[in-house]
Amino acid sequence: MIDRCNFRCPYCMPVSQYGEDYEFLRREHRLSSEDIVRVARIAVGLGVTKLRLTGGEPLLVKRLPELVAGLADIDGVEDLALTTNGMLLADAAPGLKAAGLHRLTLSLDSIDEDVFARLSGGRGDLARVLDGLQAAEAAGFDGIKINTVVQRGVNDAGVLGLLEHFRGSGHVVRMIEYMDVGNRNGWRRDEVVPSRELLERIAQRWPVSPVAENYPGEVARRYRYDDGAGEIGFISSVTMPFCGGCHRARLAADGTLYTCLFATQGTRLLEPIRQGATDAELESIVRRVWLARDDRYSERRAAERRAARPRKVEMYRVGG
Repeated sequence: MIDRCNFRCPYCMPVSQYGEDYEFLRREHRLSSEDIVRVARIAVGLGVTKLRLTGGEPLLVKRLPELVAGLADIDGVEDLALTTNGMLLADAAPGLKAAGLHRLTLSLDSIDEDVFARLSGGRGDLARVLDGLQAAEAAGFDGIKINTVVQRGVNDAGVLGLLEHFRGSGHVVRMIEYMDVGNRNGWRRDEVVPSRELLERIAQRWPVSPVAENYPGEVARRYRYDDGAGEIGFISSVTMPFCGGCHRARLAADGTLYTCLFATQGTRLLEPIRQGATDAELESIVRRVWLARDDRYSERRAAERRAARPRKVEMYRVGG
């Protein structure tokens, strides 16, 4: 939806490579809100029921509530969500709720101010993010998901503190294994904290029990605190790949359709749209791309690490 972000998280947009002079997409090279709604309507016509707005940082989009309202108005959309870093959420939450947004996900890698500042590239304000979370609660958003990318030696020591902060809040912390998304984060396997290791740490403090998936292909493995203080989740793309059950497609801000977070190439929709393609023609393209998908990057990761590593789409272009 947008390739810009107000953070410079090292695992996504390191400031050394995305400095003040970095040139992001110009408006004419991005899908308009009307284009996004149009493609979404076509996708829903093909059976899609869940839509998510990501970035970059989606709250940087001007007139975002209008886009949300357009998507919410599509007949057949059962779930409309948005992922944000929360810095602009306090002001935006009421308008998003009024526009028809169903759910929020907050990307929050630490509850420690120093660690948080480092992981946001020095651009985040933890207090402001937590204020945004409170504003979202007041606006009527509940069961907010808190996504935490866990890196060994970076923020893994603070996971229990973060969980303690949100226990009993009704929000669900989901711990994500550090992934080799994009080409610029210097990913190393030894920085991955396997989900089962985190689960053992957590269970020593607060006993938990597994919970059945909400729907087929759910990416997070869910657990509930035995004392009733809520739920947590693990997204384990590195140690427990789920490629075979994945049913997600991603539409980047430049109009490229990707069928995998780790894709090396996608299918351009911007040019057909600008050249006057009909809905039927766009539907044919989307259908063909989806039926031809054979993405298995996470399952093939070990073999590909021994060979030349492919260049993948950057995460800020397609969301997490």
